[in-house]
Amino acid sequence: MSVSFEHDRVLEGLWTGGVVGLGQVEEFLRRAVGRMQPTEEDTPRGVGRPRVLPSMCLWAGMLVCVLRGMGSQLELWRLLASKGLWEYPRFEVTDQAVYNRLASEGTRPLEELFGQVSALLKERLKPYELGGLASFAQEVVALDQSTLEKVARLVPTLRDANPKELVAGKIAGLFDVRAQQWRRVMHIQEANENEKVSAKEMLSGLAPGAMVLFDLGYFSFEWFDHLTDSGYHYLSRMRAKTSYEVIHVYHQDKEAGTLDCVVWLGKHRADRAAHAVRMVRFRVGQKTHSYITNVLDPSLLALHEIPRLYARRWDFELAMKLVKRELGLHLLWGCKPVVVQQQVWAVLIIAQVLGALRMEVAARAGVEVEEVSMGLLVRYMPRFAGRGLDPLKEFVEQGRALGFIRPSRRIDRRAPEIAPERLRALPESVALVRKPRYSGRRCDPRPTPKD
Repeated sequence: MSVSFEHDRVLEGLWTGGVVGLGQVEEFLRRAVGRMQPTEEDTPRGVGRPRVLPSMCLWAGMLVCVLRGMGSQLELWRLLASKGLWEYPRFEVTDQAVYNRLASEGTRPLEELFGQVSALLKERLKPYELGGLASFAQEVVALDQSTLEKVARLVPTLRDANPKELVAGKIAGLFDVRAQQWRRVMHIQEANENEKVSAKEMLSGLAPGAMVLFDLGYFSFEWFDHLTDSGYHYLSRMRAKTSYEVIHVYHQDKEAGTLDCVVWLGKHRADRAAHAVRMVRFRVGQKTHSYITNVLDPSLLALHEIPRLYARRWDFELAMKLVKRELGLHLLWGCKPVVVQQQVWAVLIIAQVLGALRMEVAARAGVEVEEVSMGLLVRYMPRFAGRGLDPLKEFVEQGRALGFIRPSRRIDRRAPEIAPERLRALPESVALVRKPRYSGRRCDPRPTPKD
């Protein structure tokens, strides 16, 4: 099944000032799914009984189940078998038939729909994108992974399984910080797989000049060099006890614990990076914070901007909180990998739409997007819509009084602001590239065993 629909009409009604609630979001989904092309299996041909349940309705039912808070394949069957899905008739299928269809359909239609919805929302959200974040970068994205919950021991064959075998893998994601949208997502079946195995693939399609934020799970000299060679900017925390050699100091205040300098990562012959990096260090109270970046020019990324920018990496965690807690991904519908992946894609499609509505509320109210409670947005939008009110208008007008909009609890690490005239310029004669040597354990995918 391929996905194709007209961008200008799909979200008509969501941003036209009318009532926005679950019904309106469902209307968006109905139009999007309605433009899916039927599969060959759905098209009658020759002798034999045609499919009773079209693939289009199967996926529509899954999306509606996620949106309405339903939590199992059984509820999906009930929705389809009880004439509860939009204008579609009641489908005379058994629950086992629905289970079998999910197991055999794959994920491609939902992946295509996710891509189409994301592209549309990207255009719609341009006026509301977060400003002031690494303005020199093409994009600002957070790269991370999150482990999925364990599969319930409902099937007899799973009751004696090792608890480690019940984990349904993890999600690797690239989150667009400015637009607050998922940029790229991958389901990884092996929950213990090292983050760096899929890291390069996750950046596929990302334009050079983008700023990538990531945590210490990706810390690797080879990874840093790959990002620089590929034309990406990056920002990471500095791992403790990492050896380095200072080659230039922009600014240092030993008494205040502040340092802004250019260093070689790796002092030993066994392990060293190819490209010089910038390391900044400052103290807040009794704790010292250290970061590294390949943005060597302090005029592009000042020291005091670095902790604020890196704090946006936490947006990935907050987006996962919506996916898991508010949209039910903590309760997996099945133990088969394909069904888990289908649920992941369905949840992410709904998350994209709800994230866009949250951006709209924040823009109208003139507040930071993290000040708008996503949990309350999901919970109260249908209540306002059910009373004939405009939920977006109610959130904007009553948001502060009812606690829908409240001060962010994000930790604000304030680094000292260094005046440009106090920075020592980097001499042109300083070498910034050298021959690398990587001695660490490589994290390439395991080779496929031969027969």
